[in-house]
Amino acid sequence: MTLIAEAKALALRYWAACDAADSAALPDLMAPDVLWSGPWPVKEARSSGAMAEIWAKPMAAAFPEMHRQVHILTAGLSEGRADGGPDGRLWAAGTGYLVGRPVAEVFGIPAAERPLRLRWGEFLCIEDGKIVEVQMILDFVDWFEQIGRPVLPRSNGAPGVWPAATAYDGVLKTDQNPSDTEQTMTLGRDLLYGGLNGFDQDGLESMGMAKYFHPNLKWYGPGGIGACLSFKEFQDLHQSVWLHAFPDRKVQDLSALFAEGRVLSATGTAGVLARHTGDYLGTPASGADLEIFGIDFWLRSDGQFTENWVFVDMIKLFSQMGVDLFERMRAQG
Repeated sequence: MTLIAEAKALALRYWAACDAADSAALPDLMAPDVLWSGPWPVKEARSSGAMAEIWAKPMAAAFPEMHRQVHILTAGLSEGRADGGPDGRLWAAGTGYLVGRPVAEVFGIPAAERPLRLRWGEFLCIEDGKIVEVQMILDFVDWFEQIGRPVLPRSNGAPGVWPAATAYDGVLKTDQNPSDTEQTMTLGRDLLYGGLNGFDQDGLESMGMAKYFHPNLKWYGPGGIGACLSFKEFQDLHQSVWLHAFPDRKVQDLSALFAEGRVLSATGTAGVLARHTGDYLGTPASGADLEIFGIDFWLRSDGQFTENWVFVDMIKLFSQMGVDLFERMRAQG
């Protein structure tokens, strides 16, 4: 079994242990000093036992019949430095749904009368066969919307859209073509450190996004932003709004950026830095300097990306702007 295949197999074992809240299995999968960076307000744990107490056990208790759907499973060696220098850490990553009906309150979120489909994205850094770091986001804002407690204005994009890849199996079970991997990484680095960082704070044309995204792009944004089902929608409904609020935002060194075949994956707990200088989703400019925690997956078809699954830790983002989205959710109870 190749190193990449071993990383993906380890990821599947880890997710199974988390879903079962199997604390006994986790030390065999994770390093003793593992760093687990989860979604706000859960935040951090620095051992497998601490992660189980603050995350896995509460989730399993609230969702006793939860099952995990994996839409994307991939692994690779990271090239996440903006200067193109060596990185080389091995990561596995995935996204999909956690499906189940919560029968008890968890993290202050009330139980529900019907099953929920919770979007998750997760990256696992692996050294010597053990997980040494985890970066994970769960879409809390979409969760709040599903239980009838929206905390942000109606999204510009389509709500609740988070499908598996179209006509493509994103669970990469076999070795991928090295040429495909190289093409995907080249396009991805050019997008992130060329196009996205090329905004001249005047017109969207300065970023040249049409070079990277197909006209029929499917861009699946997080709760509060929604999905954009064409490149034009992406620019009109998300990008113009985002750049109005954060015109100086820049992609930094990422914790992980790797390609496998036609799939590109990226994460960074502070992968984007920005200043909040314009209204965003009903929140006036705060002037705050922000660290944006995001996770992305892209699918390349020929020379452009055709699908993009996007996580933003909206709870962390708005907390830095002086807004407590969990308190907004609780206030509706």
